[in-house]
Amino acid sequence: MRKVLVCGAAFAATCVSAVAVPGGAQATSPAPTPPASVPASPSAPPGGGPGTTPPEGAPTGVPGSQEPSASGTSQPVEPDGETDGTVSAEAVMVTPELPRARTYAYGKDRAQRVDVYWRKTEPGAAPRPAVLILHGGYWLHGDKAGWKYFARRLTEEGFVVLSANYRLAPRAQWPAQRDDAMSALAFLKDNAVRWNLDPRRVAVVGASSGGHLATQLGTFGTGSAQVRGVVALSPVTSPSLAYHDGGKPTATPSQRKLRGAVTALLNCAPGVSADEECLAKLEDSNSASHASTGDAPMLLMHTAGDFVPISHSNALAGALTAAGVPATVKGLDGDMHASGLLAGEKTYPTIVAWLKERLRPGS
Repeated sequence: MRKVLVCGAAFAATCVSAVAVPGGAQATSPAPTPPASVPASPSAPPGGGPGTTPPEGAPTGVPGSQEPSASGTSQPVEPDGETDGTVSAEAVMVTPELPRARTYAYGKDRAQRVDVYWRKTEPGAAPRPAVLILHGGYWLHGDKAGWKYFARRLTEEGFVVLSANYRLAPRAQWPAQRDDAMSALAFLKDNAVRWNLDPRRVAVVGASSGGHLATQLGTFGTGSAQVRGVVALSPVTSPSLAYHDGGKPTATPSQRKLRGAVTALLNCAPGVSADEECLAKLEDSNSASHASTGDAPMLLMHTAGDFVPISHSNALAGALTAAGVPATVKGLDGDMHASGLLAGEKTYPTIVAWLKERLRPGS
């Protein structure tokens, strides 16, 4: 008898079973599936392909690189002819089904791009809730691609996910970043039918400076009219506080960098000698200054050693609570920052449970 060890891979190879086959039989596997081609979107311009800059507006841009095929297999491991014929192993790599993923432009600037992750639904299926992700990076750097694994996981929970880039400082100053976040949100809602999502059930997730933008979407104007909920990890809800903390003798290098980033974001140093225009931008960038009745409920999270202290979220939550808006602040152990909080065993389940509750039909 030959034994064939069959291994499956869900981002890592895991052996799941061993079966016996007659000694004279050959262990085989399906032939490798050819790589999937990268399709252009229905109205993509001729000659487009990966890396082509997509046009703005409706999702007519050329998609980004195609995700790996779900049906790919590895080549079999053949016997070397020197064995006794009793055992041969064949590894069959079974790649889990990945969501569809495409990149589109929501504006004219090269930074105004959004990655969309969604899973195919059957005709007539109910529209799904959606999540918009805003990356961090001191408003100076960072990219939507850093959130692709988190986005994929959320699609497994039934969400359509959009992960957006936005214009960065110092090339673009406040409120360009908030304007872009609002434009990405509008793009999501305007194209809801394309991805079978419910534009009335949208939440936003952001980390660090992206968490700042997420809280702005939840408070600026009538927050709940834009999004149903906000999850922010280590959000810099108050650039004023960040600037102040970064100037202390005890400030860490990250806090000093954040202080400089606030200056780059506002295009001014919001100190005691700042002019009226600078101070007006500083106040506008403070999410708590926009808190009012009708804003979006929030889940705000920090670790004990976060260089963006929990006082940022406590101040915002206090303003929201005073306006009658539910706001939960969670302090976690450790010193991780922003997306690093996801390493916590309970962080991801907490976020998913909160999103599902906020975005359930009729909530």
